[in-house]
Amino acid sequence: MTSYDTLETRSADERAGAQLQALNAQLARNGRDPVASLADLAELPVLRKSELAHDQKQKPPFGGIPTSNVAHIFQSPGPIYEPGGVSHDWWRMGRFLHACGIGTEDIVQNCFGYHLTPAGMIFENGARAVGAKVLPAGTGQTDLQVRAAADIGTTAYAGTPDYLKVILDRAEEMGERLRITKAAVGGGALFPSLRAEYADRGIACLQCYATADLGNIAYESPAMEGMIVDEGVIVEIVRPGTGDPVAEGEVGEVVVTTLNPDYPLVRFATGDLSAVLCGQSPCGRTNMRIKGWMGRADQTTKIKGMFVRPEQVAAFVARHSEIARARVVATREGEIDVMTVRVEAPAGAGAGYEDSVAQTLKLKGRIEVVPPGSLPNDGKVIDDQRVYD
Repeated sequence: MTSYDTLETRSADERAGAQLQALNAQLARNGRDPVASLADLAELPVLRKSELAHDQKQKPPFGGIPTSNVAHIFQSPGPIYEPGGVSHDWWRMGRFLHACGIGTEDIVQNCFGYHLTPAGMIFENGARAVGAKVLPAGTGQTDLQVRAAADIGTTAYAGTPDYLKVILDRAEEMGERLRITKAAVGGGALFPSLRAEYADRGIACLQCYATADLGNIAYESPAMEGMIVDEGVIVEIVRPGTGDPVAEGEVGEVVVTTLNPDYPLVRFATGDLSAVLCGQSPCGRTNMRIKGWMGRADQTTKIKGMFVRPEQVAAFVARHSEIARARVVATREGEIDVMTVRVEAPAGAGAGYEDSVAQTLKLKGRIEVVPPGSLPNDGKVIDDQRVYD
């Protein structure tokens, strides 16, 4: 393995020490007191997108978060506004492109959007960091995309996983043979069958997990065993609706603290589910790995006309020390909504749960006490099983 830099192969102690120093610098930028250890990060409040959107309305454009070196302002759905910089590898995407084998000899056809949202600029900035040339193609106009790729000899693709297939299929229809052998994708699911199709066409395709707010969070290496957390962020997996870290391997919500001094987001909740993957990547990179995107953490649903939210389920669990986990299951009997609360607790437990559920969830429901460890490890605290024809 050729590393992007020496940060990728640090020891755990070296990484933890450097991250703690950088974290305390971020906290100082936000006017907060320093912490003694990385574990203390869990004591700080989680920042959710809804709160950030509210803060931005009160203090535009970035909600009062201290920013610097801002060259662009982007708009994402919400709307939420994000800053962008043009300094070296500002979103840390170069690390991922390097893992894809993209470098100075490559021409990257960047098919991420350049308008309002930052994805196009994120990948262009990363390509610049590894010395690759960029065709700023954006989305759509497939015939022109094929023409350009053929004429200039595009060797690498950046974009959503499925659009590359559209380009390749159209190229075949037009009688053009493209030279693309590398693909760096994100922003959508890369299904195994699609990756296999690209491999059959001689294209090595890897994916990253990034957001407009945070830049690169984690990325695949050629080992393709989970996603390696980027060196410029601290990732926590917490129980949905809370800021409480879950055990290693348990599915929960991805919460990220970026160490980018230009935009110091601390404990930013992505709303995505994932889990820590035990062990170290065979590729030689030593940072923590996650399993990749595993769904959405915001499982808010309406039962009997009332919203039930993950944080309410967490509040119910917090009332009872013997409860390990709980899950709300929404079903229908005839035309009536039914709420069942499944509770992981020791045999014989259950006293007072009905009243506690009514007080925290604002609804009455059935209680099912199940053995500890029996609920699925999928990050769900609200499971809506109702089918609407």
